[in-house]
Amino acid sequence: MKSIPFYKMSGSGNDFIIIDNRELWVPDAQLPDLIKGACRRKLSVGADGLILIEPSCVVDFKWRFFNADGSVAEMCGNGARCAARFAFLHGIAGRRMAFETLAGIIHAEVGEDAVKIRMTDPVDLRADFDLYLDDNPVRVSSINTGVPHVVMVVPDVEQTDVVSMGRRIRYHQEFAPAGTNANFVSIDSSNKISIRTYERGVEDETLACGTGNVAAALILSHTQGLSSPVCLTTRSGSTLTVHFSRQANRYQDVYLEGDARVIYSAELWEDAWRT
Repeated sequence: MKSIPFYKMSGSGNDFIIIDNRELWVPDAQLPDLIKGACRRKLSVGADGLILIEPSCVVDFKWRFFNADGSVAEMCGNGARCAARFAFLHGIAGRRMAFETLAGIIHAEVGEDAVKIRMTDPVDLRADFDLYLDDNPVRVSSINTGVPHVVMVVPDVEQTDVVSMGRRIRYHQEFAPAGTNANFVSIDSSNKISIRTYERGVEDETLACGTGNVAAALILSHTQGLSSPVCLTTRSGSTLTVHFSRQANRYQDVYLEGDARVIYSAELWEDAWRT
């Protein structure tokens, strides 16, 4: 296998390498080296994750999603929008589609300027509890929106040490052994919501996190009474919109809407992942 055709795509600044693997020609034995090598920034393509589009017996296609460190993730909201647009552009599915993920079946609709995906129903909502970091309590909430997330409301996300605090939350014993993603949100005087995220698997702050935006929107609905839709400004400057319905403390019909941009298409040579 000398080269691998791929697309580089970005969902609100969260960037991905997407490979059409419907013929299952990418060997699993090569995947760990391929993923970690190709996702290296400056030394290779660079990406927050890698997505394989593969055949499904029940819906339009299925995906396998990998974080930049090679670990498997159940779900990624920004990656799902990119996968949906990729599938539409390649004739794998129409504008309305469904595809398999480890978090369940995801439904998507590809528009002219944005992609809207229906998320799986969130679980494990836990609001306003103290988490001890270096013996100091901080008030957080948590929810699983396909992957686990902690949400912390801060006075100003721009003044928050997202990497340091995010890393301590991500590896906190409260969330062992799988760990969690960590989101920091603030609401300014004009009611603009800003969010920054430390992502598990990337092990750094990313420019956006789709499931993290969904988690933040639902937590803010629960703790501060925000109603649907909730618009959040990501680190990239892009806006993600979260739609949902609420019955008591139960959330359903959750949708994530935002861009899914094709950056370029090319071929990966072995030099791209060889150490």
